[in-house]
Amino acid sequence: MSRDHNHQHHQHDRSFSLGDQETAALDAQWRAANYLSAGQIYLLDNPLLTEPLRPQHVKPRLLGHWGTSPGLNLVHAHLNRLIAAHDLDAMCVWGPGHGGPAVVANSWLDGSYTDTYPDVTRDAAGMARLFRQFSFPGGIPSHVAPETPGSIHEGGELGYSLAHAYGAAFDNPDLLVACVIGDGEAETGPLAGSWHANKFADPVHDGAVLPILHLNGYKIANPAVLARLPESELDDLLRGYGHHPLHVSGEKPAEVHRELAWAMETALARIGAIQQAARREGATHRPRWPVIVLRTPKGWTGPAEVDGLPVAGTWRSHQIPLSAARTNPDHLHQLERWLRSYRPEELFDAGGRPTARVLAHMPSGPRRLGANPHANGGLLLRELPVPPLADSAVQVDAPGATQHEPTQVLGELLRKLMAATADRRDFRLVGPDETASNRLQAVYEATDKAWDAETLPVDEHLGRGGRVMEVLSEHLCQGWLEGYLLTGRHGLFSSYEAFVHIVDSMANQHIKWLRTSRRLPWRRPVASLTYLLTSHVWRQDHNGFSHQDPGFVDHVLNKSPEVVRVYLPPDANTLLAVADHTLRSRDYVNVIVAGKQPCFDWLGLADAQAHCARGAGIWEWAGTEADNREPDVVLACAGDVPTQEVLAAADLMRRHLPELAVRIVNVVDIARLMPTEEHPHGLSDRDYDALFTRDRPVIFAYHGYPWLIHRLTYRRANHADLHVRGYVEEGTTTTPFDMVVRNNLDRYRLVMDVIDRVPGLAVRAAHVRQHMSDTRYRHDGWIREHGTDLPEVADWSWGARN
Repeated sequence: MSRDHNHQHHQHDRSFSLGDQETAALDAQWRAANYLSAGQIYLLDNPLLTEPLRPQHVKPRLLGHWGTSPGLNLVHAHLNRLIAAHDLDAMCVWGPGHGGPAVVANSWLDGSYTDTYPDVTRDAAGMARLFRQFSFPGGIPSHVAPETPGSIHEGGELGYSLAHAYGAAFDNPDLLVACVIGDGEAETGPLAGSWHANKFADPVHDGAVLPILHLNGYKIANPAVLARLPESELDDLLRGYGHHPLHVSGEKPAEVHRELAWAMETALARIGAIQQAARREGATHRPRWPVIVLRTPKGWTGPAEVDGLPVAGTWRSHQIPLSAARTNPDHLHQLERWLRSYRPEELFDAGGRPTARVLAHMPSGPRRLGANPHANGGLLLRELPVPPLADSAVQVDAPGATQHEPTQVLGELLRKLMAATADRRDFRLVGPDETASNRLQAVYEATDKAWDAETLPVDEHLGRGGRVMEVLSEHLCQGWLEGYLLTGRHGLFSSYEAFVHIVDSMANQHIKWLRTSRRLPWRRPVASLTYLLTSHVWRQDHNGFSHQDPGFVDHVLNKSPEVVRVYLPPDANTLLAVADHTLRSRDYVNVIVAGKQPCFDWLGLADAQAHCARGAGIWEWAGTEADNREPDVVLACAGDVPTQEVLAAADLMRRHLPELAVRIVNVVDIARLMPTEEHPHGLSDRDYDALFTRDRPVIFAYHGYPWLIHRLTYRRANHADLHVRGYVEEGTTTTPFDMVVRNNLDRYRLVMDVIDRVPGLAVRAAHVRQHMSDTRYRHDGWIREHGTDLPEVADWSWGARN
């Protein structure tokens, strides 16, 4: 799309009028798409109705959704006309994902489906394959899915279309992103929050989003709220969100075609005027972007009545209007009448190819909605210029001798990355109002926070063109980043650990999208979605129990192993190494858990990179294994606080149980615990046994819920000897060390666990165990009196041990 669209000649509202021939051609395209949509739902054979419809021509299981399809076909036809008339670079996010047959039908009409799947030719044979494959074993899903050319949005779970559309538009100044929002979807919380995305859109550097609110009156069984509002009230609502509404409604196709063409032309002209004012004239006021409100009947053009009950225009048309077409002769006869009402003989030639009239307003090449490269973002993806880690790494002369805030160190790397991508504008950092709280504020030296609403003198780091996205909606952050990544860019999502659960379901959908996309050779790999979870469970000094939940890792590790990766770097340099790897990766969902509070520096950069590459390894310098002697016990750890407690426990055992051979194992990549048959990063049984032994007790200090470690290792030879400590839902606002004591993850409890589980120690080291227990008891009294941790805990460091 040209930067200002060259549409100034359409500025006044009613200057555009659709001619009769254009109307007829649009109607033909719409009817053809409606026919193809219904055919996909119903027909197994006889695609052009060249013979009377018989039961064997109808699918034995009727699956799919008709109700939204006619409205989506209408929008698709008019977007095609707009793109072709103005040579626009445009894509569309189809919020009503139930309208899969509509988007597939239009992709077949414009030829992009055949380009993608050459066996589904644009003729009668290809139409037969198109119909048969829909919602059929071995075929394609009923929703707009990764298999659908031109899509970046799986609409089966509603609420995210508008956020995805804005994510696609950010840093794409020449792109128009249309977004069809279903009236059911409009009732969801994420969609309601997404209307505020226009306050973060920059008319200079970003493309434009054109929301199309499609009100067809009903959801699956109930009226839609916005469809029942008086037009004036809905108009006020949309204006309150900062939009300029353009209303289109009707049931007579010719009138609706003319009104919708006018609305689209008017919207495009207003977008062009906004962009010209900002880009050429320097306007800085927040613009009022257009939105189209389209009211058409649900199931429009389908059966008006079935079995004596109204269908078209009601909730009964949501899925299958004629549910017994294969077994009920009346339904079969009614289906044939319905399909023939589109007059397919006028729309397709004898060979099944769309006629010239149907294709009259069709874009060509990459301008087709099914072929726009932004909807296959890997085609546009460039390598991310991650700066050298050595420029940000901390110096570690000896393990545990110094401390740094890991995320602050990462913030320096991100600052350099923001500077390196300043001209390219293809990297963004998103998060819910927590960038500085999470110690990443160094990025503000290279870019502002995106903001296009009012600013006050006390505000900091707000501005148009900023590439840090902060809004107190995890849904919106996730949706923005998904749209950004799927259109060929890079990013990072920073969140408080406990509240990333808000997007559990969105993460599910993105993981499923990536899993399917990886199996489609035409879908090019995109940058991974990487979560940085900080302000984590063990350090909630300001907030307490409400902010303590490490379960997102459990949630993600339930998902497709080919897609998900989870990392728990124990210090600043390992966080840099993990971040470097994940930011460069493709087609994954990465979860990094790292603290923002001061943390001991255990490894220099080279050692950190080697350790992270291994994913799990022995820290020989921390253990007391004698040469050629197997350990008496393995102390394992995953996470920054568990690592500190394990090393403190090892320090205690050096002093109190010097004869004991202790092996220290640190795990960064949690999937290494899984068998290699279950996860690509899993360890073979041989390698696992070499690390953890087959028959020695293993005391594992884990960042999150302990039962996850048991679930990942239940098939290992020594699982019966594995004892895991972790978070067990004991939380409050308290001292840092009291949090680990409350959850039995502390160093004294770990020493007691060793004594309890190493054969012969229970009696021989009973005095040591009693000393450990007494210290825990003394701790409780100390913090209640002083409000701080015991001096021997607060002042402990590995580097200062005796």
